[in-house]
Amino acid sequence: MHVEIIKPFLWVFPILLLVSNLHYSCFVDGAPQVPCYFIFGDSLSDSGNNNGLLTLAKANYTPYGIDFPRGPTGRFSNGRNLVDVIAELLGFSHYIPPFATAIGWKILHGVNYASGAAGIRDESGRNQGMRVTFNEQLVNHQSIVRQIVSLQGNNNSATIQYLGKCIYTVAIGSNDYINNYFMPRLYPTSRQFTSEQYSGVLIQQYSGQIKTLYNSGARKIALFGLGTIGSIPFEVAMCNRSTNNVSLCSDNINSAVQSFNARLQSLVADLNSNLTDAKFTYIDFYGIGLSSAAASLGSVIFDAPCCEVVRETGLCVPFNTPCQNRTQYSFWDAIHPSESSNVVLGGRAYNATLPTDAVPFDINQLAQA
Repeated sequence: MHVEIIKPFLWVFPILLLVSNLHYSCFVDGAPQVPCYFIFGDSLSDSGNNNGLLTLAKANYTPYGIDFPRGPTGRFSNGRNLVDVIAELLGFSHYIPPFATAIGWKILHGVNYASGAAGIRDESGRNQGMRVTFNEQLVNHQSIVRQIVSLQGNNNSATIQYLGKCIYTVAIGSNDYINNYFMPRLYPTSRQFTSEQYSGVLIQQYSGQIKTLYNSGARKIALFGLGTIGSIPFEVAMCNRSTNNVSLCSDNINSAVQSFNARLQSLVADLNSNLTDAKFTYIDFYGIGLSSAAASLGSVIFDAPCCEVVRETGLCVPFNTPCQNRTQYSFWDAIHPSESSNVVLGGRAYNATLPTDAVPFDINQLAQA
């Protein structure tokens, strides 16, 4: 399925020719940089939390996982997702387990709470069915913290000290646009708020949620901005069906995203100034995608997904055979990056290529702070 191309810069266009670690040789011997890694977000980070839910937003079937050692696991990718790459780079010898299956001593190394279709707002993504909203993810984390306290011999101070050394990543907000604001037939938000007002409403709620995470012991937190949602194949196709001016439609969506990202950057600065011992950083998902695109034009297919997709969801048609040259595709399905793209996104979040990739520091620096 080919989708009309809008512009040469889409969501994530990796320098694929430089990607050579697709055989899972990244895990290292020895202790990781941090004792644990906690993950919050949506389908960019989900590693199986939606598998048992009644939802359209699940990926526990082929061709998902075609390049992953364990096959389909619920990751919305042909292989590793964004947080798998970050976990490898942090030095973990295993992937962080999803909350749905995390038990026992394993939780001391971290838990992945992310859920496909989840948003900052509770109603976002409800058109997909069940999902674990960000508010619910925070409740789940509090239950894990209580278990960690128990595993630490009910020593609260030791637990707080332990959690303060961990890395936390939050990548959420896309569904508040894809499956809310820019779906006016199902949601009223675009009639209630201008895009500027809506980004303000989102960031206000997000701020409270992040402070809840901080109050649960988190101190090293990376907040991911949103990518150029208006240019992903799913949204391009939606624009194609709803307007005669596809480029303007795409630009309007990306403009709304940029408003959110600008406010998120300001929030990170505010949190660092006002919360004791806080170390927050902003990951410029939008900018990383644009600069990667400029370096890979002509060598990457970024106007179509690798797998054939279901029009209504943008996800891969179950059990169909995907493209063979997967390392040359920026998108796996019509929404999510391919593993090759995730390698670049995660790599630059961990070790910034440009000063603007991660502000005020990248995840590697955050781990050492």
